[in-house]
Amino acid sequence: MIERLNYMAINAAAIAGMAKAKKDITAIDHRLRAMVELRVSQINGCAYCVDLHTTEARAAGETQQRLDCLTVWREGPLYTTSEKAALGWAEALTLVSDKGAPDVLFHNLQAQFTDAEIVDLTLIIAQMNAWNRLAIGFGHQPDIRDN
Repeated sequence: MIERLNYMAINAAAIAGMAKAKKDITAIDHRLRAMVELRVSQINGCAYCVDLHTTEARAAGETQQRLDCLTVWREGPLYTTSEKAALGWAEALTLVSDKGAPDVLFHNLQAQFTDAEIVDLTLIIAQMNAWNRLAIGFGHQPDIRDN
């Protein structure tokens, strides 16, 4: 449900271009991608995208416990060192106006990911922030499911 303007219909070509760009980002596995997209959406408060990416994460094999604890990913042993590096980078870039993109977080990425993976991870984060702004700005809400 879109409460304000149906941005998808009004500029379908641009939305299709964004969706195609998403398909071209392939260096990050589906589970990590869904978790990063979910974390960015949680920070931004995008209900539509939180719903979408929790569903995608489950489909990619993510556990409910890890989904439930994503907002406190720094605590406890549920996330790997590489996941923590990716989530730290996602939070920093989503909140870039607060503290920028600290070198320590970039170095954490370099210790865990290839250059191609870092570029794709950064593209995922940037694009997720754009999708959140579209969904929030135009009132895109999740459909209510019966389950």
